[in-house]
Parts: sequence; C-alpha cells; structure tokens
Amino acid sequence: MNENKIQEMQILEQRLQNSLLQKQAFQMELAETNSAMNELEKSGDDVFKIIGQLMIKSEKSKIKDELENKQKILEMRIKSFDKQEEIINDQLGKMQEELINSGKK
Repeated sequence: MNENKIQEMQILEQRLQNSLLQKQAFQMELAETNSAMNELEKSGDDVFKIIGQLMIKSEKSKIKDELENKQKILEMRIKSFDKQEEIINDQLGKMQEELINSGKK
C-alpha cells in the first residue's frame, strides 16, 4: 500500500518538475516578447520582422498587435501552469499526510 503511494508521489513530482520546466520556457518567451514590445515602442516607423531566414518590412501596428496577442497567450499558458502546479502540490501534500498517518499506525 505504502509502496504504491510512494510511486504515485514520485510520478506527481515528475509531473510537477515537467510543469515547472515548461512554465519556465513560457516565462522566458514572455520576457523576450515584452522586450520586443519595448523595442518596438522606441523604434521609428520602419520596422522589420524576421520570418525564417528573411527580414521583411512590416507595419508597426501589425507587429504590435501580433506581439500583444502572443503576450496574452503566453500569460494564459503561464496561469494554466500555475493552476496545474497548485493542484499537484495539493495532491502531494495529501499523499504525504496519508503516508505519515499510515506510518504512525
């Protein structure tokens, strides 16, 4: 019984670790997006966008809209990972209590 709980805890800890790594990647992408937004505000009317190996002149307002949409999506994903982490941490806490209580018996 306890061995199963320990295995479940290990699986949850791995899920938590994976979630944290994915969230960190999204946070880095969000920081890059925010930096691009700041640079866009400082730039003149001529702005360029890199698509693959090409640099194409684009409208500043269009790029700003794209970056704002990307920003919103990344923030939603990060919030989703926050909720997922909270759920996993709750599950881990309950399992730890169960193991502690079963060890006292």
